[in-house]
Amino acid sequence: MAESKMPFQSLETLDHKAHHKYLLPVKRINDGDDVSFFLTSKAYTDIMTFIFQLNASMFPRKVKQVDSTPQSTKEWKLQDPDVTFPPVVQNLAQLLEKLGAIIEEAPPDTGPRRFGNISFRKWYDIVRERISGLMDQYLPSELLTSGSSSDEVTAKAELEAYLTGSFGSSQRLDYGTGHELSFVAFLGCLWKLGAFPEMEGGAQERAIVLGVIEPYLQLIRRLILSYTLEPAGSHGVWGLDDHSFLPYIFGSAQLSPAISSPSKIPNEGSLPDAPNPSDVAKANVVQRERQRNMYFSAIGFIYDVKKGPFWEHSPILFDISGVKAGWAKINKVSGSWPPLHQLLIPWQGMLKMYNAEVLSKFPVVQHFPFGSLFAWEKDPAAAEVAASVHTASQPSKSTTTPRPQPPLRDPLAEPGMQQNTRAPLSGGAGMPSMSGTAAPWASSRVPSRAPVSVPSGPNQPTRAPWASTTPLPPPPGGTTTAPWTRPGGSANATTTQGAVPSTRAPWVDKEPQG
Repeated sequence: MAESKMPFQSLETLDHKAHHKYLLPVKRINDGDDVSFFLTSKAYTDIMTFIFQLNASMFPRKVKQVDSTPQSTKEWKLQDPDVTFPPVVQNLAQLLEKLGAIIEEAPPDTGPRRFGNISFRKWYDIVRERISGLMDQYLPSELLTSGSSSDEVTAKAELEAYLTGSFGSSQRLDYGTGHELSFVAFLGCLWKLGAFPEMEGGAQERAIVLGVIEPYLQLIRRLILSYTLEPAGSHGVWGLDDHSFLPYIFGSAQLSPAISSPSKIPNEGSLPDAPNPSDVAKANVVQRERQRNMYFSAIGFIYDVKKGPFWEHSPILFDISGVKAGWAKINKVSGSWPPLHQLLIPWQGMLKMYNAEVLSKFPVVQHFPFGSLFAWEKDPAAAEVAASVHTASQPSKSTTTPRPQPPLRDPLAEPGMQQNTRAPLSGGAGMPSMSGTAAPWASSRVPSRAPVSVPSGPNQPTRAPWASTTPLPPPPGGTTTAPWTRPGGSANATTTQGAVPSTRAPWVDKEPQG
């Protein structure tokens, strides 16, 4: 089994013997050039280090052999009684529970509405009023008052900025991966401040994921359902998920092969008893696995809020479910650590996709604030960021000097197409290139799809760009071979003419018929 051979790194903690000057986090990213700088900053390196650290802790572990006892495997599940939660983790879970209880004080408005429920603003206002007191109640006082003096910002001010920003936007009534990133930064700040006690074998990171991040995701899903929060900066069907990304990283790690060391991460394979990646399209399997795995828990929430065929409302996740090399391939840690900068290449796993679709996207990171713990400073070890679809498509300070063209472009883009923010399926001559929303693993088979046929005139139905306008003639015998049958699929993948199964994407290639 192939492994990534890389030295394991942990996020550094502050030296409490030395004085540290805290800063109130402020917005720094205002255009695409700032995104490029961010990708070479200390803050970026610290974020990726912390996420890699948490991810490695969620891989199952090989239990050391004792005498003649056969080697066994320990996997980590939701509600796992074998995972020890230190007091600070338990306190953070209680803090999140208190925030969830505030929903009862701000019940959803029952009036007509088109988008998010305006009562979310009331919930958010109450949280802002109480968050300082809740932090005093559930976090160590010596940690919060670090750096305190008559004229200096305290550690609490930095922590509060990230925590408050992790529950969505009360102005736009939305939630997205940028808010999720803010919660990661909050936990990263706590780590740097030494809030989590040292434990062996990644136990403290595992406690953070299962004891804090999972309850946070449950709170967010409750907020989304209660206040019908809109996706923030969503790509629609071209995005991985409308709201979250972290559960797909940590959940795929949970189902990967066991490791003996975090420096030996496998590049492929799955646990022997793990569900297949394709099982995300089976509602009964999702319902069973969502109780013990973060990936399937996130998929289960999609089933809660969306109806219809899975491949239709979540085509990117469906595409990922076709990966044959197992959950480690889906999670896949790159061997080019640290850090990761040039990412628009064939499928490299959830971690690289997170870097490309979250950390490299201006709409996502533009609101992320920088203080002293996640610093807006150049990382001396960082390489310069090469031009890419992600960096070149961002807004620029200069309106007179054209930006350099990226070395890679979306194969679906055509000459004359204008880059803008319109939906990728909108018709007309102004239809934009999809270079900013294409999945980073998009392969060279994309151009072989059927050409786009966009009808003109009002009230025309929206057509997916791969849809064919000419129906396939049925073969002799009155049955139609499903065009979405995967290579190597079941020999019984036929339907009566006109029937449409709900779990196969119509663009997946099939073997030519003899």
